Amino acid sequence: MSIMITAKDNEKIKYTKSLLKTKNRNKECKFIIEGYRILTLAIECSADLEYVFINEDFENKEEHIEFLNTLKEKNIKTYKTTNKIFNDLVDTESTQGILGVVKFTQKNIEENLSDKNRFVLILDRIQDPGNMGTIIRTADAAGIDAIIALKGCVDIYNPKVIRSTMGSIFDMKVIHTTQEEALRILKLKNFEIVSSYLDTNNFYNDVEYNYKTALVIGNEANGINDELVLQSDVLVKIPIYGKAESLNAAISSAILMYEIKKYQA
Repeated sequence: MSIMITAKDNEKIKYTKSLLKTKNRNKECKFIIEGYRILTLAIECSADLEYVFINEDFENKEEHIEFLNTLKEKNIKTYKTTNKIFNDLVDTESTQGILGVVKFTQKNIEENLSDKNRFVLILDRIQDPGNMGTIIRTADAAGIDAIIALKGCVDIYNPKVIRSTMGSIFDMKVIHTTQEEALRILKLKNFEIVSSYLDTNNFYNDVEYNYKTALVIGNEANGINDELVLQSDVLVKIPIYGKAESLNAAISSAILMYEIKKYQA
């Protein structure tokens, strides 16, 4: 049974709304997921779902009864509020009337990158939420072992990123660390550093990739930073046959991930 909250200055309301800001998400190690489908995926993936908010309309729909019963069976607290207050808790104009608050843990690279891992993705200052979410989703589909998000990347728990992952945020291991530490650990574990870079003669499909590869994808406008270029073992590019200067970061990463994956079959 849901607990009704009608006051906009209620502490639970204010706390949930605070999680729309990156600094509060990082401080509390919690983020918001919105929508019936992603809430369903969160439960299927055994995400650490702390509580749920629904609006006045949600529980009145027959197709939601089974889902609400599941929340009750799993002892997940459910709060109900007015449509107006609920709309202040989300960053979308058209809402499905349900959101959840999920706990996360900050991942240390040494503890979360095992000797069995063979393929990791390094993201250098990826700033567009849509690109980040799509990259996470594609990495999940391609069987990437881990994503290393370097300083300057968009917050992976940004609501727009979460929506773009289509649930892969619950499956994909994302590690935040410094560039120096990432390169130190990866080289120690015998990873070959392969970077997507326009100023090279190596086309991606003419290269034979190592059994253990760390693929670097750079910033949408500026590519990878100079230090990463110097530290790379191989620089590769995707041919451009038309007039476009380059490919979208998410598209480039997908092409390269699936090409490299062939060498690990």
